[in-house]
Amino acid sequence: MSTAIRIGLVSISDRASDGTYEDQGIPALREWLGRALVSPWEDVARLIPDERPLIEQTLVELADHEGCSLILTTGGTGPSPRDVTPEATLAVGHKEMPGFGEEMRRISLNFVPTAILSRQVAVIRGSCLIVNLPGQPKSIRETLEGVRAGDGSVRHVGIFAAIPYCVDLIGGPYMETDETVIKAFRPKSAVRPGRP
Repeated sequence: MSTAIRIGLVSISDRASDGTYEDQGIPALREWLGRALVSPWEDVARLIPDERPLIEQTLVELADHEGCSLILTTGGTGPSPRDVTPEATLAVGHKEMPGFGEEMRRISLNFVPTAILSRQVAVIRGSCLIVNLPGQPKSIRETLEGVRAGDGSVRHVGIFAAIPYCVDLIGGPYMETDETVIKAFRPKSAVRPGRP
């Protein structure tokens, strides 16, 4: 039996899912997680169109049947009529985690004033955390990792710093990160013996 942490990666795009252009969301998520996580992990990826029932069905499948402890979605969070990822996410969640969306918008405002048009949300479903991320690879990296100054120091911490402890609290696996990419924050009492 695999001990790897299972992470759902869901790219939501009409045009990428029908082959009009190549999906960039899932490769960007894989690349970043490959750098950030030192714990063994494997992804369960889905590329789907902006259809609310299908998004809901996919999130439920990954959380309830595929055993994902974390699901990261990309795309479908803007104000256009076809952008329904937040509605689908809220519909399947048991608890809303509003701090994630608030912080992602705050991080993105360092770069573009249109960050306030983004509607990303995060929810808990059972023992799975589901987080909507932006659609562009650069924005995905910035919101997960944070904002760095010219010398490489962290100027604004990314949201992934809080994800491992959140997963701990909902009964998921212990997730460790490469601190040169993102330092996972846990209270001292939550750090497991023998771990850094």
